[in-house]
Amino acid sequence: MGFFDALKVRQALMKHQKGNKQEAEKAYEELYNSGIIQAAYILPYSTLLLRTGEENKIQKAKEMLLKAQKASDYTPERRQQLLVNYSIASFLLGDKEKAIQTLEAADKKYPCGLIYQTLGYLYVESGDKEKALAYNQKALEYDDEDSVVLDNIGQMYYRLYDDKEKAEPYFRKANELKPNQIDTLYFLSRYDLEKGDKNAAIEKLEYALEGTFSPLNYKKQEEIKKEIAALKNP
Repeated sequence: MGFFDALKVRQALMKHQKGNKQEAEKAYEELYNSGIIQAAYILPYSTLLLRTGEENKIQKAKEMLLKAQKASDYTPERRQQLLVNYSIASFLLGDKEKAIQTLEAADKKYPCGLIYQTLGYLYVESGDKEKALAYNQKALEYDDEDSVVLDNIGQMYYRLYDDKEKAEPYFRKANELKPNQIDTLYFLSRYDLEKGDKNAAIEKLEYALEGTFSPLNYKKQEEIKKEIAALKNP
């Protein structure tokens, strides 16, 4: 890759880092269409495409990630992110088995926090109670202050085991560590509603709306907006 191509990559990444996501996506697309294959930009570009939730963009992200494996700047660290993004793309396209198998293989070779977070959640989403329990306990042993892992365990007990009492402490701790975590705020609002504290629930849901939603969030942004409206105008 020449000097000017490297400059274009840096400029695109800077736009993304500054929060100019639309401009960054356009710059990434121009890089990709011009035939520049570099993991440095393909990984964040694929993340942007995955967050749209649009099938054609998710499929494009999956195809790009396959090409990125041959990039000159493809490193073991970037491999972890690539496998997670590829797994998420597979999951969103309906191939849940492929998504889980990809991360199970990655976990054996490259265990890391990101894989613990993602695979733990996919086990919950797949409804596999035994694997969800065993793996999320393993993830907790790896890092007991990872807010995503704690939320995964909370969701596991809440959704798969119907044990709200056991789930609550994990949601509480996750919220202490990361107060703006969308799914945690949503589930904590359930406890508020059970206590009849509608205002507290609304406050948490409105705070959740300020976050950046991903396709793996338990509730979509529009669903939370509708619930807030329903709570305010019963």
